[in-house]
Amino acid sequence: MCGKTLCRKNNATVIDRRYNQFIVNSKPLRVGKVTIGGKRPAFILGPCVIESEKFVWRMAEKIARICAGEDVDFIFKASYDKANRTSVRSFRGIGARDGCEILSAIGRELKIPVTTDVHSPAEAEIAGEKIDMLQIPAFLCRQSDLLRAAAETGRAINVKKGQFLAPLDMGNITEKLIAFGNEKFCFTERGTTFGYNNLIADMRSLYWIRKAGYRVIFDATHSVQRPGGAGDATSGDSVLAPVLARAAMAAGCDGIFMEVHENPARALSDGPNQVPLKDLPKHLRMLKAIHAAVS
Repeated sequence: MCGKTLCRKNNATVIDRRYNQFIVNSKPLRVGKVTIGGKRPAFILGPCVIESEKFVWRMAEKIARICAGEDVDFIFKASYDKANRTSVRSFRGIGARDGCEILSAIGRELKIPVTTDVHSPAEAEIAGEKIDMLQIPAFLCRQSDLLRAAAETGRAINVKKGQFLAPLDMGNITEKLIAFGNEKFCFTERGTTFGYNNLIADMRSLYWIRKAGYRVIFDATHSVQRPGGAGDATSGDSVLAPVLARAAMAAGCDGIFMEVHENPARALSDGPNQVPLKDLPKHLRMLKAIHAAVS
């Protein structure tokens, strides 16, 4: 057996070696007019799911006005399908084709890039025709066929780090995406499973992922989930989302993912984790100030 000090040193050496093995070109990622990894922080904002066409247009327009007023760059996010709901009775969405048509129209009209989840190679092909950045859900982050299909669209890709993965495991996903011919990607940290019905956000993950040369976003809202915490639904602590967002910005991430809703109490998905739209301006101002202080 080795002494505790030696074991720690050896473990650190192994971690550094694994990171250095996967370092890629970490030049900024352009998604429409938004730069991830540039001098300004990037934001991915929007409601959890497209509850209706009228609703998602209203949310997009309001968020766009707020971001213009606060001078921040953002990508609009809304899911056309929530394929991983806790209960079979839960609202899922409006479907890939209709959802992507709506999001594409929002992007054109408001002149903003858009993103949404894809869950299968067929969905990646549909979304790849109209969506600026394809998002790979955390539970599907190692699915090679899905990663290949997303990569082959040529679109930018945002891979959510699975709750079950260590930060350095993202190197293997990097290898896949590069092998599939796409280097336009970033990763999103969204918390790690911590016992039952709970997640914990480890800010060291942001440092390690960036040290490896990857662009990294912090998902403030999904990090405060309590998966299955309400029995037949996921609960959460939305009040903590801005707190974790501030910590992540101070830790040096490239941007913040934050779901917002005009009335979280009435949201059809993930209401307990979404930030009230009315509070978005003050959060953006604070996050911009933190980014300026640590840059």
